[in-house]
Amino acid sequence: MSAPATAEPAPLVLDLQIAADGGDLPDPAELERWVRAAVSAGAPARTGPTELTIRIVGEQEGAELNLRFRGRAGPTNVLSFPFEAPSAIAGLDDPAISPVAALLGDLVICAPVVARESDEQSKSPDAHWAHMVVHGVLHLLGQDHIDPDEAARMEALETVILGGLGFPPPYEVPPDTHDERPT
Repeated sequence: MSAPATAEPAPLVLDLQIAADGGDLPDPAELERWVRAAVSAGAPARTGPTELTIRIVGEQEGAELNLRFRGRAGPTNVLSFPFEAPSAIAGLDDPAISPVAALLGDLVICAPVVARESDEQSKSPDAHWAHMVVHGVLHLLGQDHIDPDEAARMEALETVILGGLGFPPPYEVPPDTHDERPT
């Protein structure tokens, strides 16, 4: 009797760019595992190849990007830049009609901010890194937390994904910690 067949995961191209000095950065295999979990839960119908970039930066680059793209001073933990296909190539990332990978976009994660927040929130570094990756990927997939209903749905999905990865609920933090979510 043969073992049951297991589904091969959809191909993932993860362009990892390290632009931060030192620090306790996650293993690239873990980053890929967290991305796969977020894509699988956030876009369950996606079966074709997926591509995205994660750029890990220091505080200076994080602050410059946050000011330029969000109009906010200082670095933030994660910035998401979803890919928007020009109309001339729209649909090419549909695995039903093209072998081209679906390009999700880019995540920029500021390593010193993630390290500081994990300490402030009494979280393990891996748990907070996983949360930032999952959170950012969900943004690339169109999830948002602008209004309270969207925020509740996104936070619930993040909690389920992170629980499946073996991490505790990400939003159970002491009330006096740094938190950029709208109140």
